[in-house]
Amino acid sequence: MKRRVVVTGLGAVTALGCKVEELWTRICNGESGVSPLSSERLDDLAGYKVRIGGEICGWTPEGYIPTKDVKRFDRFVQFSQAAGIDAVRDSGLDFAKEDRWRCGVILGSGIGGLESIEIQHRRLLDRGPDKVSPFTIPKLIGNAASAHLAIEYGLRGPNQVVVTACASATNAMGDAYKLIRDDEADILITGGSEAALTHIGLSAFAAMRALSERNDDPKHASRPFDRDRDGFVLSEGAGLLVFEELEHAKARGARIYGEIYGYGCSCDGGDIVAPDKDGVGAARAMTLALHDARINPTDLDYINAHGTSTPLGDAAETIAVKNVLKDHAYKVSVSSTKSQLGHLLGASGGVELIFCLLAIRDRVIPPTVNLENPDPVCDLDYTPNQAKPRSVSIAMSNSFGFGGHNGSLVIGKLRNE
Repeated sequence: MKRRVVVTGLGAVTALGCKVEELWTRICNGESGVSPLSSERLDDLAGYKVRIGGEICGWTPEGYIPTKDVKRFDRFVQFSQAAGIDAVRDSGLDFAKEDRWRCGVILGSGIGGLESIEIQHRRLLDRGPDKVSPFTIPKLIGNAASAHLAIEYGLRGPNQVVVTACASATNAMGDAYKLIRDDEADILITGGSEAALTHIGLSAFAAMRALSERNDDPKHASRPFDRDRDGFVLSEGAGLLVFEELEHAKARGARIYGEIYGYGCSCDGGDIVAPDKDGVGAARAMTLALHDARINPTDLDYINAHGTSTPLGDAAETIAVKNVLKDHAYKVSVSSTKSQLGHLLGASGGVELIFCLLAIRDRVIPPTVNLENPDPVCDLDYTPNQAKPRSVSIAMSNSFGFGGHNGSLVIGKLRNE
């Protein structure tokens, strides 16, 4: 018999707040974390097409990483370390009382330590090969995020990082869910982290014409499903959760935010960047997640959409939702919180699953802000501009990435069975 998996801890680091409850309040209030980029980290952007983003300004890992060790952690690892420690604190876990061979970390990151690569490449060119930091490789490797959290708590169970572009965190959480479900672990810290808001990250995405160029109006730049959308807003941060086997959580009296019902994944198998225009791969992931959850499409109350604010992506996701849910597509509430945070790439799924859990807890649908001129092709209920009250029992979180990667998770209130 398959074991049941629940969520017992939440942690997040974003441009709108680095504590979950503060972040959630600001999301429900429709605030934006997108702003002009600071000159402290990203200097001399005068020649850049894009000069806005979801930057975590004034970030410090104080309280999470000893000062003497900070230089050993890339920015994306600092984010995951902080969010992971907060999630564990929130869960009430004491790993000294756990079988650490049954506890692990499964994270996602689409790019990893891009800032470290950029800094050390500059040092190589300016000062020569002997001046490249010996910490370079341990900082930039994607698995540094999961390794450092395992080291923090002495966890010896499953440990890996999934790299599937913007689907990374959702695929990582799906893997974590299956490992616990199939009795290969009892507790897994999971989610995603990303810090690609660097000179090369910003210029490379801009060169693809993937980013919004609304430099003079940053808070209105990310506008999913709007007729005038012109690309996504690059952001940074992390969203981590504690997944735990149900009976284990109950035995220690843990607070349970919700239950993981099902997971589905697929690949478009078409283009390295563009999504399938009819959303066939996305629809497949959603269908598999619903089937794994053993629920009907009509049971779904809320979808936190991938909704990046790109012309092709938003239209394809809308088509996919309609193909999967049929008539119910017009009754389910949908929103894209990327309208407020921008796109955290491989970390986005972790933050967005947290929002789904809190929507269930607080009986509210977070808004899609900046939806002022609806695209006729995007004709669902996207919760425009203001949060709205709604009882949510079951929610879905979608993540789709470059390479055609698709992932969907279905979560809900604790089932009575």
